[in-house]
Amino acid sequence: MTIPLRLDQEITPEGNDYALISHVIERISLDYRSQPTLEELAADLQIAPAQLQRTFSRWAGLSPKAFLQAVTLDHARRLIGEERLPLLEASHELGLSGPGRLHDLFVTHEAMSPGDFKSGGAQLQIQYGFHPSPFGTALVMATERGLCGVGFADPDGEDAALDDMARRWPAARLVHDHAATAGYVARIFAPENWRADQPLRIVLIGTDFQVRVWQALLQIPLGQAQSYADVARSIGQPKAARAVGAAIGRNPISFVVPCHRALGKSGALTGYHWGLTRKRAMLGWETGRVAAASQQAC
Repeated sequence: MTIPLRLDQEITPEGNDYALISHVIERISLDYRSQPTLEELAADLQIAPAQLQRTFSRWAGLSPKAFLQAVTLDHARRLIGEERLPLLEASHELGLSGPGRLHDLFVTHEAMSPGDFKSGGAQLQIQYGFHPSPFGTALVMATERGLCGVGFADPDGEDAALDDMARRWPAARLVHDHAATAGYVARIFAPENWRADQPLRIVLIGTDFQVRVWQALLQIPLGQAQSYADVARSIGQPKAARAVGAAIGRNPISFVVPCHRALGKSGALTGYHWGLTRKRAMLGWETGRVAAASQQAC
């Protein structure tokens, strides 16, 4: 299966890597049984194999071959489909969580009062900016107390992404301030800046139940996943898996509060507010870094 993509510029460290990576992940997801080669993937994108090798290795921290060995969907589908293992067990069987441990995105968090949420953020001023990220254009939002929002925009979708996030706090005053939010980007998407002694400060703005769910998501380690039922049990509400799923879908700080690590009842990947391909990309990006750390430890 071919997914054509024409890129008008050389992929560079400053270029839009996600435009390329998302197509590679989509191809692998749809055509996993044929285990497409580097040359086949490059032909889809109409670029040189060496260019794809460089870009993918920079993005994932591994070569395409090593990355596929770590997260190969062909083996995952075999374990899940033929041997009927849930995805969580299959991931463990494949070593996706790995023995090596990369530092998680250390954060310290506080919750706004229920009144702040119920008022629609009437007393809040929120700075926002759009920035490049490993997963496409990121919308980053912050109050004076810390990071309060991370969303993503597809090409030409910045206005829609901003409207989507703004509806969460309709009474807040939004101020475009690229400089004020740029510092958060370096903390969020650069693993070398994930430091326990300098935690990222975030502000959770939601109902009491939503905040409890989001706090539980922060406990899921990098490179691992939990089902909605697991999260429900962790907050002492074992029968509330459906409500947990709804709260996960309303998570305003995507990636930092890792809702992408939450899976459906069967362990299958479920919908993601910013697109299922982006969810696959986040899980793969994290898995690549765990695998790289494991290799370095050997």
